[in-house]
Amino acid sequence: MHLLTSAIQPYAWGSRSAIAALQGRPFPTATPEAELWLGAHPASPSRIGNGVGLDAALAEHPEWLGAYTEERFSKLPFLLKVLAADTALSIQAHPSLSQAREGFLRENAAGIPLTAAFRNYKDDNHKPELLCALSSFEALSGFRHPIALAAIFDLLGAEPFLSWAKYLRQAAPEEALRFLFGTSMGLDAEPRAKAIDALVNGAWRLRSHSAEFVKVADWIVNLADIYPGDAGVLSVLFLNYIALEPGEAMYLPARRLHAYLKGTGIEVMANSDNVLRGGLTPKHVDVPELLRVLQFVPDEVAVMRPAMGLETTFTTEAAEFELSRIAVDGAWGARALGPEILLAVSGSLTAASGETLASGYGAFVPAGESFELVGKGVVFRAKVPGAYCGPA
Repeated sequence: MHLLTSAIQPYAWGSRSAIAALQGRPFPTATPEAELWLGAHPASPSRIGNGVGLDAALAEHPEWLGAYTEERFSKLPFLLKVLAADTALSIQAHPSLSQAREGFLRENAAGIPLTAAFRNYKDDNHKPELLCALSSFEALSGFRHPIALAAIFDLLGAEPFLSWAKYLRQAAPEEALRFLFGTSMGLDAEPRAKAIDALVNGAWRLRSHSAEFVKVADWIVNLADIYPGDAGVLSVLFLNYIALEPGEAMYLPARRLHAYLKGTGIEVMANSDNVLRGGLTPKHVDVPELLRVLQFVPDEVAVMRPAMGLETTFTTEAAEFELSRIAVDGAWGARALGPEILLAVSGSLTAASGETLASGYGAFVPAGESFELVGKGVVFRAKVPGAYCGPA
């Protein structure tokens, strides 16, 4: 087991207290702390005890990946994060594997530097992701069904929403979502401002719709104030509103439109930093590229709930990762069949080999290594599903 020193990303939407509190540091912090990265992504790799980056250590010791992971991925295929959002992230989606490979090659051929602020594809990988809430967590994920969306637009009682509602009831679901979302994101400045004003002025009507829409209306007003004139405000209604309680999780496949709104969670994803943004951010926005990669199908987001007992495993279709939440009370151990990262989020746990895994800190476990943690606390375990060690 190798204790990790991991970097914190200071994005503007981050919290000044959540990650610091998790790690037992003073807060509020001087700058926002948005994401704690635990992994081997070359942009910000964790470092093991001797100060070597985990990416470099794995290059030197490929056996730490195990036969299965080495043959299938040739690198650590997942990235684990603590995500702490004090306000909304951008409206965004992540490309599929084929889209990421094509986009990465295209931008390379165009001579766009990897560090360029206007670059879309930082690597050639896709980015399915899973988030498990540590606090109450709010998000938007996946398109609403057109019929439900039409009823919401009717509530606003103003154009362009009344015309959009009519179209939603007449066209095929995928066609309707593709056309209207593209239309909303492509409005010129004046009609966009009028549509946002109509949305904000009609927010009181949304509050009478349901308890969920009290929250949705509040977010619309809040985001319109933070990002005046931003088309991303219009996209809020297109998406399902999700509220997670601590311990609950949700999965985001590639090509699904989403935005995290507020809260702290543990996030695991394929080892990629590819994000295509449509609004609600000072970062690079590329609406045509976002529209090109999106899947325009109505989505019902399944909330995964914690199981009773010691361990809850959140299983998804992703080949790169599996996440478990383990409540240790006494002793718990396992044998890593592939590379694993452990992250403590409460209490203090001591490994049989003597290392202390404190809250907010992580450890890398090489494939084939057995480990045991003693104490009382909660730890998240990220690993490769289906991994095996291979021949001894």
